[in-house]
Amino acid sequence: MDPVARAALASWDWRPEVIVGVLLLGTLFWVGWRRLRAISGRSRGRRALGAGWRPVSYTAGLLVIALALMSPLDVLVQQLFFMHMIQHLLLIMVAPVLLLLPNPLPYLLWGLPGRARLAAGRGLNSLIHKESAVGRVLRKMTGPGAVWFIMIAFIIGWHDPGMYNAALRSELVHDLEHLTMFAAGMLFWWTVLGVGPRLHKNLSRPAKIAFVIAAIPPNMALGAALAFSRQPIYTYYSDMPRLWGISVLDDQRLSGIIMWIPGSMMYFMIALALIFLILSGEGRKPALDQEIWSADESLIAPGVGR
Repeated sequence: MDPVARAALASWDWRPEVIVGVLLLGTLFWVGWRRLRAISGRSRGRRALGAGWRPVSYTAGLLVIALALMSPLDVLVQQLFFMHMIQHLLLIMVAPVLLLLPNPLPYLLWGLPGRARLAAGRGLNSLIHKESAVGRVLRKMTGPGAVWFIMIAFIIGWHDPGMYNAALRSELVHDLEHLTMFAAGMLFWWTVLGVGPRLHKNLSRPAKIAFVIAAIPPNMALGAALAFSRQPIYTYYSDMPRLWGISVLDDQRLSGIIMWIPGSMMYFMIALALIFLILSGEGRKPALDQEIWSADESLIAPGVGR
């Protein structure tokens, strides 16, 4: 094996900020889940507060983030464009969906000690209240149209040659790229999944399908542009040692295909899942209402988290 490839595959970047963030959020969720499961008693079913899939999904999302940012994958992105594309898909599409599916807000709140939980709940409610200045701004910035634009703007914007090369040459810019892409992905899938905190009326399932499908054309267009380009677009990779005999142009074409086909298929899969829920009547079942669990009387329930 190429010595550079061997060194890259053996490299793990144990970043303290990522480790602390993952451990803190994971601990809060698991503690909150155990407390809410104790309160909800023996309720069963996929939608139950204590359903076992919820912490599993959330933990998987955190592990995907850790894998994307600390594993050899993060080292290989410096040599291979297609590895960078895989990393972006993990941060934009995979991790956010796994983190948001269990509706994490109630569990994270209940993971806090009693007084901190009450303070956090009150602070969040006052922050997003429809009459507050911050709440009004947040509602304007998180409408479906604005969220769709933010998602597409960040994906396409960071693939501008100047921005992309800058991210690869500067660790600070690279971290900013990952943070903004992840935030855009969280906003996008938060709108689709309709989880808390809810700033808008939950979209109907047909509207969610249209919202998801609308993200496919720009994603496919960018992927196709990369796949069919006859010359390297990102000069940074031209100066890097080539691994496994993959040329700069072939690497770029593979990256475009990954964005074009697997990337677009993720949107299709979510749209198909929403269609299945409509046909199965699942949409008529009530969702977990996070506002019940952020009310003062619930946040300080006797004997829980004190």
